[in-house]
Amino acid sequence: MGALTVELSTGMIFFTKNDHYFGGKTLEENPVSSTQLHVTYDLGRGVWAALSGTYDYGGRSTIGSVRSNDLENNLRMGVTLALPVSRRNSIKVFASTGIYTSSGTDVTLVGIAWQYRWGHGL
Repeated sequence: MGALTVELSTGMIFFTKNDHYFGGKTLEENPVSSTQLHVTYDLGRGVWAALSGTYDYGGRSTIGSVRSNDLENNLRMGVTLALPVSRRNSIKVFASTGIYTSSGTDVTLVGIAWQYRWGHGL
């Protein structure tokens, strides 16, 4: 859509059973599904900005025969800005925060990353 790109992706995280959990118990965790939406705008000359959202659901665990109250139902939002250093290298500045967290850690992230780009069209 011109300078605007919309990406939707989904995935699953699977866990194996831990028969050596604390106290000799068994830890089992259900899969976690994750869906991400990214809206990216190309500002030209290798500069781009994105608004992203992630929704995770699942992951309820069982220790021994006791089901935990730790079902994940979490929503996060974030922003990214990529600034070129050279034709194939750029720096990404990003931040994200939890909008809703039912289980797990509600964190705010701020970071910087070096990105190496390859492929046709650079």
